[in-house]
Amino acid sequence: MDQLQAMRAFARVVEAGSFTRAAETLDMPMATVSKAVQWLEAHLGTQLLQRTTRRVTVTAEGQDYYGKALRVLRDLDDVDASFGALRCQPRGLLRVDVGGSTARDVLLPLLPDFMDRHPDIRLELGVSDRAVDLVGDNVDCVIRGGPLEDSSLVARRLGEAVLITCAAPAYLHRHGTPRSPEQLGNGHRLVAYVSASSGRAMPFRFEREGVRTELKPAHRLGVNESNAHLAAAVAGLGVVQTFAYAAAQALQAGTLVEVLQPWRPAPYPFHVVYPARRHVSARLRVFIDWLAEACPARLGLQPRSAWRRRTSRPTAARPPSISA
Repeated sequence: MDQLQAMRAFARVVEAGSFTRAAETLDMPMATVSKAVQWLEAHLGTQLLQRTTRRVTVTAEGQDYYGKALRVLRDLDDVDASFGALRCQPRGLLRVDVGGSTARDVLLPLLPDFMDRHPDIRLELGVSDRAVDLVGDNVDCVIRGGPLEDSSLVARRLGEAVLITCAAPAYLHRHGTPRSPEQLGNGHRLVAYVSASSGRAMPFRFEREGVRTELKPAHRLGVNESNAHLAAAVAGLGVVQTFAYAAAQALQAGTLVEVLQPWRPAPYPFHVVYPARRHVSARLRVFIDWLAEACPARLGLQPRSAWRRRTSRPTAARPPSISA
């Protein structure tokens, strides 16, 4: 048995939390992954994992071995990458997760440039407003908007997006144009963005002259996907709060009108995040650098170059879908 292969199989089981998911992400039969871990335990003379019919848990010895094995695997990847960079362009598969409206309005229109620059990199996009488990689902990085809460991830701040409040002209003709945030609570219909992760409706946020106001929508309609959320506003179902880049085409076409512009909330942060424990491959590095270069203009963001270590999940506080 190849010891490095066995170490990689063991590390993937620890990260994925199951033999089945580990085998899927490694593109190997589950029996092969199981045999590799068994061989590694026999080779070390210690039990690394405790298996039951319902779950896999890591023993104390397994946790210790995982940390040391991960350092070895990272060092090996670094050696391979350093020599590979001398003779070839970054290559291989990148798995990226992104929210619905950001995929449609930002990332996909920009991707031809990235694909032309890096013809040996293949991309698989997971498009969803639902938060993913980067490690368990073997996702290389996610693009999301909102505060960060999980310190197990590394985040690169891309900038800040503009949030606007808007509605269809037909809706405003029937219900009137609100002149202040308080008027939204008096007879107006609000279309809430409902977090796909928590199931909670996101509040409408406003700010003027440093004074912040938050309105928790008593909504008749809630939507948990950003493209559908915007479509509900275009259909005249009510007032929404969304990102300016997502609503730009509808605003230009006149199918949506911005309201309460003096009360626009504070800009909303965007990040690209990836697991801290994972080696940063050359293909991931060039993709992140490209995002930092290409996305700000498309999103209407203020570019930021700082890298920082933070929490991983962009709070659902503002629809990741809207934001991501």
